[in-house]
Amino acid sequence: MENKFFKSIEQKTGVKMNDVFALANSLQNANFKDEKTVRSVIQKVSQIANKKVPKQLEDKIVNSIVNGDEKLDFNTISNMINKK
Repeated sequence: MENKFFKSIEQKTGVKMNDVFALANSLQNANFKDEKTVRSVIQKVSQIANKKVPKQLEDKIVNSIVNGDEKLDFNTISNMINKK
């Protein structure tokens, strides 16, 4: 049943669940006050979502997360990317 659920999500979004799980695992011990780490996460989310993030938007997201204005999770970054 769980497998059907994930397959359904993959078909609807075009995002492979293995990619999402790999990203989630990489976030567990990451330092989100480190600009380089946050940029790396944004780039990974951008790749998974198949959406280009302009440098100016990336800078805005990084500053927001590093300064503690936003929490770092897939939904937050995805929403910021989709606002452009």
